[in-house]
Amino acid sequence: MLIFVCLLVAGQAAHAGEKITIAAAADLKFALDEIVVLFGKAHPADRVETIYGSSGKFQTQIRQGAPFDLYFSADIAYPRALKEEGLAASEVQSYAVGRIVLWSASRDTAKMTLADLADPSIHKIAIANPKHAPYGKRAEEALKAAGVWEKVEARLVYGENVAQAVQFVQTGNAQAGIVALSLALSPELAKQGSYALIPDKLHQPLEQGFIVTKRATDNPLALAFAQFMTDKEARAVMARYGFGLPGEAK
Repeated sequence: MLIFVCLLVAGQAAHAGEKITIAAAADLKFALDEIVVLFGKAHPADRVETIYGSSGKFQTQIRQGAPFDLYFSADIAYPRALKEEGLAASEVQSYAVGRIVLWSASRDTAKMTLADLADPSIHKIAIANPKHAPYGKRAEEALKAAGVWEKVEARLVYGENVAQAVQFVQTGNAQAGIVALSLALSPELAKQGSYALIPDKLHQPLEQGFIVTKRATDNPLALAFAQFMTDKEARAVMARYGFGLPGEAK
């Protein structure tokens, strides 16, 4: 009986699989969720947990020892800094270029430009916090380049990340927002509002990158997921959500 129990426990452990935790920029919410499902088909016994938030805050948390195995940032500069500090187990890999859009759930933004945000009937405009969210920083750059920053600054409301900026618009706490194209293209948001693509000449590129963290140095599942991000299936999902892909013409 003792032998049987030991074999049973060993068998359960063998099928328990591995687990990794991914810290990912909020713009990846819908795309990465789909990619995790695809990855899971080839790794049915393993578990991938994804946590979405601000790229800048995740960088700080990794420095403080947060238990993340991979880090997907909306600004490649953040993982590059961690690599230089010896906190990465891989090279920094570029995985996408993001775009920002003007999005609203209550107005037809299809023909709007940033100049239209000066309209006083737009009482609140949501963006991610530029201090630690790359999409917020690019929104600030675009508003300044368009010459409307001073006209709208007092009406800006800041989300902790770009997903929270979207929520402000969804709930009516803001009449418009500058958010990620990848979120605007999601099935959920596509039913709720409209968007206008903001010219990328108005801001610095949103080149995005990821690393396998030092914590996952000997974790084969983390390395397998990193490799999967370069596969055709994963790239197809990223393209469908409006991301520019490494190695492809703009």
